[in-house]
Amino acid sequence: MSVLTQHPLFAIALTLAAFLIAAWLYRRSGWLLLQPVLVSVVLIVSTLLACGVDYATYRAGAEPIAWLLGPATIVLAVPLQHNIARIRQLFWPVLITLCAGGVLSVALTLAIGWALGADWSVVMSLAPKFVTMPIAMPVAEQIGGVASLAAVMVMLTGVIGTALGPLLLRWAGVEHPAARGLSYGINAHAIGTAHALQEGEECGAFAALGMSLLGIITALLLPLLLA
Repeated sequence: MSVLTQHPLFAIALTLAAFLIAAWLYRRSGWLLLQPVLVSVVLIVSTLLACGVDYATYRAGAEPIAWLLGPATIVLAVPLQHNIARIRQLFWPVLITLCAGGVLSVALTLAIGWALGADWSVVMSLAPKFVTMPIAMPVAEQIGGVASLAAVMVMLTGVIGTALGPLLLRWAGVEHPAARGLSYGINAHAIGTAHALQEGEECGAFAALGMSLLGIITALLLPLLLA
């Protein structure tokens, strides 16, 4: 076992295997709660604990996969370009939705945190949980939060938002791809955007737009308001 865990490709193989198994379970079961990201994390953590491998070793071995996040994010520009005319047509509704959704998300998070008696650092770690992880972590540090806690909350927000989003949108009767995509991008950021792309290119384009613009607005304004 030690020979296997020390192999240079162990972390990469474990990550790919965990995701393939999680994706297979999700397709076969159809359960929204069995999101591939969440199941993959559980499988990877369980394997690392069983094999006695620490996170630092796994993270170093899986670094090549992390390098792909940049190109994968840039690729989101493709559906945006294909739907640029539609985005221009809905510019003002999108902008109003982003501002209202961003303010409401932060306000509710702060109110609930204070009502439950959470420490200031915890509340500040929760404040940027609705934006993508590369933005949420430095923003949390700037406003007095903990970057690692913010990362965990971002992941949970994305998983829960993607799991419950389709169900809630169906109950609310929201069928327009632009509205659905914007909801995924605002509430479930990168994980929600990946799900939106499965629903259609227009849905994915507006999810990417919502995630990107809300991330920019948050990075610029949240530190000024809460730091």
